[in-house]
Amino acid sequence: MDQWIALEKSHEDTLEWMELAGEDQSQETLEALEEALSVLEQNIQVAEMETLLSDPGDKLPAILEIHPGAGGTEAQDWAEMLLRMYKRWAERHGFSIEFLDFLPGDEAGIKSVTLQITGQHTYGLLKSEKGTHRLIRISPFDTSGRRHTSFASVDVYPQATQDIEIDVKDEDLRIDIFRSSGPGGQSVNKTSSAVRLTHIPTGIAVQCQNEKSQHRNKDAAMKVLKARLYDIELKKIEEERQAEYDSKSAIAWGSQIRTYTLQPYRLVKDHRTNSESSSVDDILDGNLDGFMRDHLLWLHSRK
Repeated sequence: MDQWIALEKSHEDTLEWMELAGEDQSQETLEALEEALSVLEQNIQVAEMETLLSDPGDKLPAILEIHPGAGGTEAQDWAEMLLRMYKRWAERHGFSIEFLDFLPGDEAGIKSVTLQITGQHTYGLLKSEKGTHRLIRISPFDTSGRRHTSFASVDVYPQATQDIEIDVKDEDLRIDIFRSSGPGGQSVNKTSSAVRLTHIPTGIAVQCQNEKSQHRNKDAAMKVLKARLYDIELKKIEEERQAEYDSKSAIAWGSQIRTYTLQPYRLVKDHRTNSESSSVDDILDGNLDGFMRDHLLWLHSRK
């Protein structure tokens, strides 16, 4: 109600200043009108985002996974660039970040990473990032200076809550314990503490090796597994509510959702919404809000 009252008041104030400006076009009146328009615009954007972020799970924390595509070091470096982009985006909004799993690349970059990002509507905003991200650039790893195309997949799941009960039975789990790989700091890779959980009914497998403790790695892996099962349940509910709306085509591996071109020109283009930005460095530094808003509007139009 407070938001609605603020929106209504700013609308009335703007109309009053427009009426006054029609009679008195002094600098003071025009500046007051400009300020009233700015307040109205901000209130409309808040109301719009509240409307767009009203799906089940939108308000929940997000679990985000990044995996490089084929291409070795080149793709692993691109995956690390994406990790930095999402970390910077979260920092811009004051969201908290927790690493659940991290596997560094052999020479540079990363082989995989799983994060939990907590804040207001983190899943609702980050669901726009599901899919394959393509990078076109002059490779820093190619001494010939040739242009390369790299791919990385991003997946996002809402962290499970009690709204949908996720019951993972012991008999449905296969638990594998193995030695962590990568740099060993603090004895991480000196004992068999890494854990892989496989949910037999669905075939979903997750692993965590970031912690020294086998128990903590198992807890982290269970959190990711439940998030993925929760995501499946949300999709079932959405499909039942609107059978004609199928978002899987927009998030499947290989369905390129966005291209980041650094050579021969500079442009970031979202292939679902046709949104574009030439501010490539700003986008890679975490300024993703414009793309996220356009994606929410695109989802709304499809529904």
